[in-house]
Amino acid sequence: MPLLTRTFIKTAMVYFVLALSLGILLTLGVPNSFFPIYIHLLVFGWLTQLIFGVIYWMFPKYSKELPRGHDVLSWIVYWTLNIGLILRAIAEPQQSSQAGNLFGVLLVASAVLQWLAGLVFITNTWQRVKEK
Repeated sequence: MPLLTRTFIKTAMVYFVLALSLGILLTLGVPNSFFPIYIHLLVFGWLTQLIFGVIYWMFPKYSKELPRGHDVLSWIVYWTLNIGLILRAIAEPQQSSQAGNLFGVLLVASAVLQWLAGLVFITNTWQRVKEK
């Protein structure tokens, strides 16, 4: 199993535990401003990263020279997705409780980073989706 796949999957498991823990806290009365973070940790932190890691590992080869596409692009996906998710987890509760320019800018930056991660992932994976 490639290093990047292991990294995606282990990171996904960390986010899964964080999301479940936050879900428990939400049922115990943590402010509802944390609910979007719970969803993002679950969907982008756990589910999306798990899918990305398995796709990187299991999809058909891109070529003999680059079996999994461009590794640098895949690492860019990993880092932009995670930095964007962490920025969102920091900024969203703050923005909902005390709207301000800094937290608004961080939310926009987090969305742009996650969007870029998706685009780079598609760009690097597109050619691996082919007929037999």
